[in-house]
Amino acid sequence: MGEVSARASAVREGTPRRQPARETTARTYARALPVVPVRARGLTIEAADGRRYLDCVSGGGTLALGHNHPVVLGAIRAVLDSGAPLQVMDLTTPVEDAFVTELLRTLPPGLAGHARVRFCGPTGTDPLATAAGLVRAATGRTRVVAFTDVHHRATAEACAGPGDACGTRLARLPYPQDPHCPFGVGGEHGAELAGHWAESVLDDRRTGEALPAGMILEPVQSEGGVLPAPDTWMRRMRRITAERSVPLIADETETGGGWTGALWAVEHSGVTPDVLVLSKAIGGSLPLAAVVHRDDLHVGQSDSGTFRGNQLALAAGAATLAHVREHRLADHAAALGARVLTRLRALAEEFRCVGDVRGRGLLIGVEMAAPDGARAPATDGNRPGRASRTAAELAAAVQRACLCRGLIVDVVGPSANVVRLLPPLIVTEEQMAAVLDRLADAVAAVEGADRGRGGHAPPHGERAPR
Repeated sequence: MGEVSARASAVREGTPRRQPARETTARTYARALPVVPVRARGLTIEAADGRRYLDCVSGGGTLALGHNHPVVLGAIRAVLDSGAPLQVMDLTTPVEDAFVTELLRTLPPGLAGHARVRFCGPTGTDPLATAAGLVRAATGRTRVVAFTDVHHRATAEACAGPGDACGTRLARLPYPQDPHCPFGVGGEHGAELAGHWAESVLDDRRTGEALPAGMILEPVQSEGGVLPAPDTWMRRMRRITAERSVPLIADETETGGGWTGALWAVEHSGVTPDVLVLSKAIGGSLPLAAVVHRDDLHVGQSDSGTFRGNQLALAAGAATLAHVREHRLADHAAALGARVLTRLRALAEEFRCVGDVRGRGLLIGVEMAAPDGARAPATDGNRPGRASRTAAELAAAVQRACLCRGLIVDVVGPSANVVRLLPPLIVTEEQMAAVLDRLADAVAAVEGADRGRGGHAPPHGERAPR
């Protein structure tokens, strides 16, 4: 047994050294977070070297119940022990039926009563392509309107068909946001201008453009820097699309399943979309994606995607959605998230490198800001001046400092300067307090180093008890 343990230890220790020679540098998480996880439960990851970390990345939004939740593991084991086929394309099975039943139970009332569910390939772009194809077929139009952000930079490729003749043409509009309003005003006035711009584009016939096949929007742009859309703007988008018979597609790939303090982020504004794009959390940690749409939009297209009938993902997803609903975890996310935002905004008052704090529920962004927004010379009195770090460099430094303190966070945004917190919905008040303590200590160390004072970092991660 000792020999086996020694061999396993050698393999684990060699893993980080071997992989750079075997895989490409496209592995961005592996570069930013040099951790080799071997065990995990709830919020906690244990690495191969025995150190423990609090995980506030949550698999990029796939782990609504955290790592290895008993409900999810139980659902997966039940399918494995039953002898049922694990992959059946889109054949109907009891597992699929249970998932669809639970999904329909959670939908906004305005959609649930006349909804159809379409499964597709399991990645985030697969349901976007399916949704675009759906509205294109239903309306006979080719243009889709979306909003400028990081996540939808891939939308043009995702929505496009096999050739220009049948592909979707994507028009981009400004997304209302603070503090970086595209019109330079922000607040309600900025949202009003963004709404007016969208309306004018829909009504512009000077170029001979027909109305678009659909409008895609995110209630919260998560990858785009954690930017919640104003509720008034959401309602306006619903009104102007409904008046023009343009299907409204809500992309809840990043926000669905309770992260924002509601099961679906559109519920905050009272908006009922025509199409709901779902992925990530609905699979209960396993790859799964679906498009939910009004039944009158279906015109007989065939579904696509080899892995749309993954029985383990359907079982894990049904168990996750049921647990979130029955235990009111979205309400927990709303209440705890509000307290977290209050504390983080106090952090923004304390440290000049924190430019803005925003979010909804347990989807939270801390935007880092460089002094004067530029690389201005900085001195500490005795040493020669040096260049201050950019906002992106500060965010990366905070991520590294958090890792040293046993906390895993993400960095997002078009400028890679937003530290994102995305703890699982089962996180407790005590655990969240520990997360915020470590984050505050990391920010303090980074700001101290940026001012030339340096800063002591504790050992990398926490040593797990043996």
